[in-house]
Amino acid sequence: MQRTLITIGIAVLLAGLLWPWLSRLGLGRLPGDFRVQTGSSVFYFPLATCLVVSLALSLILWLLRR
Repeated sequence: MQRTLITIGIAVLLAGLLWPWLSRLGLGRLPGDFRVQTGSSVFYFPLATCLVVSLALSLILWLLRR
């Protein structure tokens, strides 16, 4: 459990440090990311981005367990 938490912490730290370059990938603006704007309120649901990130993380974790 400790190793998992440390790994997740390092991954979050790296994502934060690399965010200027990661934001250029277009995550958050994929087809399938829903944004509804009515008046002064905005509802944003990044469905496609969540699926892509989940798939990538699942693949990485699967490769690490082998």
